Amino acid sequence: MTSPSPFTPTTPPRIKNTKGLHLLTTSTPNGKKVQILLEELSAKYSLQWTTSLIDLDTDEQKQPWFLALNPNGRYVTEVKGIVGKIPLLIDTTNNNNNSSTPITVMESSAILLYLVETYDPDHHFHFSSAVHKSQLIQWSFFWSASGQPQQAGLNYFKRFAGVVDSCKYTNTNPSAVYLLWETLFRGNVFMVFFWMKDAIEKFKTETLRIYNVLELHLSNSLAGGDGGGGEAREYLVGEGRGKYSIADINAYAWIRAWKRMTITEEEMGRFPLLRRWIERIEERPAVGRGVGEGYDEEVHPELLLSSTGRD
Repeated sequence: MTSPSPFTPTTPPRIKNTKGLHLLTTSTPNGKKVQILLEELSAKYSLQWTTSLIDLDTDEQKQPWFLALNPNGRYVTEVKGIVGKIPLLIDTTNNNNNSSTPITVMESSAILLYLVETYDPDHHFHFSSAVHKSQLIQWSFFWSASGQPQQAGLNYFKRFAGVVDSCKYTNTNPSAVYLLWETLFRGNVFMVFFWMKDAIEKFKTETLRIYNVLELHLSNSLAGGDGGGGEAREYLVGEGRGKYSIADINAYAWIRAWKRMTITEEEMGRFPLLRRWIERIEERPAVGRGVGEGYDEEVHPELLLSSTGRD
């Protein structure tokens, strides 16, 4: 039985006519996760795909055509550019699928799993054994459920704090002033700053706690690890020192930005193994491409997608 098409009359032609794999993304940590893995798969298997960039400030991800592909594209907030539900993967090759309907995959971690299960038959970036598959899922879910929300919250309030500080002294961005001062605090600037400070401290403390869990795991001293107190791990999952996998990609895409999260060099110095893990992953050529200018809308404006005239 053929499933209904996920495309609508307003779906941009570039999406309707896509062949093979097509990635809708933008320069966020979640977008970078999938970009990195696609670049890795390209290096190993010559995998090909096409890319469209979504400008979150245009609310393209809230258009009906996008919501038909990813119902989690809508968000309710007065502040633009903070949240957007990308990436989204479209696969028209129908691997392991008897239907002629394209496969759509939302949620970055789910996309990582889909890609390795479908396009990594040699298990370069995942595992064949049940034990290691379980560990990969555990550490991927740990970051997605525990680490990512904390670091995202830290980034959210850090950015708001900068907006409030800028608005206070330069009287710019009046919509943000209205939202924060009038709607939330009725103009009480002291409440704004106390609230921001408390929120930033809370999310920062939790982010550092999660970093410490990863540090302990990389030390190979935690119960349930493969090392049993042996050499420090190089990667999150696998026997002994571990093997680079999507569990690492999933967390790295966020943790790489720690310097922008108000985390100091001194604080990060408490996690030497985590820092070496970051540096080790950064050295991979595919990672450099995955976070590079190939996905920069200013460098490649032709990749920007719009259903209202630009595409």
